[in-house]
Amino acid sequence: MLYHAHEMQRAWLSSASAMASIGAELLGNPANPMGYFGMAPMMASALEVFAHATAPRGKPEFDIDTVEVDGHKYPVTEAAVVRKAYGDLLRFSHTGLPADAPKLLIVAPMSGHYATLLRGTVARMLEHAEVYITDWADAKMVPPHEGRFDLDDYIDYLIEFLTFIGEGTHMLAVCQPSVPALAATAVMAGDGNPFRPATLTMMGGPIDTRESPTTVNDVAMDRPIEWFRHNVVATVPIQYPGAGRKVYPGFMQLAGFMSMNLGSHLLSHYEMFKHLTVGDEESAQATKDFYDEYRSVCDMTAEFYLQTVEEVFQRHSLPNGEFVHRGKVIDLGAIKDTAILAIEGEKDDISGIGQTKAALKLATGLATAKKKYYMAEGAGHYGIFNGSKWRTKVAPVVEQFMADHAMAKPAKKAALKLA
Repeated sequence: MLYHAHEMQRAWLSSASAMASIGAELLGNPANPMGYFGMAPMMASALEVFAHATAPRGKPEFDIDTVEVDGHKYPVTEAAVVRKAYGDLLRFSHTGLPADAPKLLIVAPMSGHYATLLRGTVARMLEHAEVYITDWADAKMVPPHEGRFDLDDYIDYLIEFLTFIGEGTHMLAVCQPSVPALAATAVMAGDGNPFRPATLTMMGGPIDTRESPTTVNDVAMDRPIEWFRHNVVATVPIQYPGAGRKVYPGFMQLAGFMSMNLGSHLLSHYEMFKHLTVGDEESAQATKDFYDEYRSVCDMTAEFYLQTVEEVFQRHSLPNGEFVHRGKVIDLGAIKDTAILAIEGEKDDISGIGQTKAALKLATGLATAKKKYYMAEGAGHYGIFNGSKWRTKVAPVVEQFMADHAMAKPAKKAALKLA
């Protein structure tokens, strides 16, 4: 019933948004003389803010058309090179890349937002690397006959993608996927898989949430797993391809994150209103662009969500040496030659200080020379992978780390049956 109630509300707000947008256009039309007097400009701005806040949103596009390197602009090619039920592997490249350019797999979070949340991450790393990214599917769009998708499957996907890209690939995990990315690296190392990553960079990831716990961690710890099963899991309505599937809806994830910083979100919209009132369209558009991405959400399968809450946030299975993949306990000590970089934001309110750094201590079989820690001063959670601090401070550290620990021999591509 929860999902159905949301769909009814979304339909109503969609109509209200359309009406507000029309009203704003009428009041702001230069041909309307009444738009220049009294409260009309303020009303038009208020209607525009409301229309934008309540408009329905689908899956955004990456829209990375060009990349500038050393003053030269190059057209960017985007292609889906592997297609799978629960997520595709996208590749970004451009003609300015040298033949020996590093290959980087960016693992996007499966946490309610689309991979396009990392648009800035991709664009910056694309300057000097051939970039691949996991483009996870919206669970409500995956038909039930495709089966389950849980943490085991997530790890398997990463292994398949690394195998497809080839030897010497670097892997960068942003936030939530730090856990399965580290697990996949350990599994591949234990199996002697030649396609294990050359480097693994984890940014703001919940490796050990007992370190500097945040509000997100507290919410997961304060309630038993059955509470989540009965209160946040919903059934996909009949109008979607995944009808009948149990999911953790994206709109609930968004509501949770919005409520954590409700004051700042309200202030952002008030500032947008003021910008519109005085005709500062550029500043208003910057806020619109951010919320267009932030409010574009997707569903996760219930089994993946519940397993993540239980194993990562409640049982701390990975740091406790109890994380199991396909019935076998994962040994992080098996990682011997994949260099690990842990990055944290000084002001991160989602993954606290020390949660990602914990991976360096857990990788007991890895030499100290292959471990590095970087604290992004003044950066919040999103600032470590998007924005000016990411572009000018964090990204150069990642690029240098990749260069320092690149494989000496040329990379090979493995044959992989596309599924």
